[in-house]
Amino acid sequence: MTHTSLPRFSLARAAVLAVVLTAMSGCSSGSLLRDMLDKGDSPATSNALPRGGAVAPDMASADEKAVATLYNAGLSELQAGNYTRAQKKFAEVERQHPYSKWATKAILMQAFSAYQHNGYDDAINAAKRFTTLHPGHKDAPYAYYLIALSEYERISDVRRDQRQTERAVEALEEIARRYPDTAYAADAKEKAKLGYDRLAAKEMEVGRYYVGQGSYLAGINRFKKVVTDYQTTAHTPEALYRLTEAYMALGVVSEAQTAAAILGHNYPNSEWYRDAYKLV
Repeated sequence: MTHTSLPRFSLARAAVLAVVLTAMSGCSSGSLLRDMLDKGDSPATSNALPRGGAVAPDMASADEKAVATLYNAGLSELQAGNYTRAQKKFAEVERQHPYSKWATKAILMQAFSAYQHNGYDDAINAAKRFTTLHPGHKDAPYAYYLIALSEYERISDVRRDQRQTERAVEALEEIARRYPDTAYAADAKEKAKLGYDRLAAKEMEVGRYYVGQGSYLAGINRFKKVVTDYQTTAHTPEALYRLTEAYMALGVVSEAQTAAAILGHNYPNSEWYRDAYKLV
């Protein structure tokens, strides 16, 4: 049997632009770039970008015009798919106009732009800066979500150390804990399940290695961890079978029978149960 593999994050990436265009404002039919404009801005004229995104208003003072021009340049680069250049433009907004409300928006746009060109460290740093400076902002949930997506994207192959997977799962669970009634939480929970599957797969790999080396107790500890900590993953049936197998090898028949019984009760039609039944 093969492990359940974690899908490439391209599936999430395909949807992330839709998320950033719709979800941050809480309005399913709006776009982020348009809704990033506070409703209180007045008077202002919004010039439509070629692809329909809203821009920073052209205001009266020279400073306001300067920040609007720079912010709009970032939006233009973003919508053209020039994410590295967009990130730099938004960084300049924050640097040159740190006390402008557009600096607040620009921090999050930096994070999104960085994420789009795989600059996950920059995306995480910008999003964390946003949540630190503006913890009560209406877009804070999205910032946490973007942090989690960036961590999730960096999950490595199951054969490698899984500390990155643990960080991703922790970030995903933080969203569900902080914002349980949001669409972000629902998506984060699903991605966390995939992360747990990856962690369980690693435990199984190590456990099988130990058993193959004759280190049955070490293998048993790994399989037990899967059953207790990752019991909702696809690896639980095999873990119970491996426990049966390892206990039988040690001559601890009662424990082997217990593991096989649990396997049969929960997965009666499993190939792993049929194999375990033959052992006991």
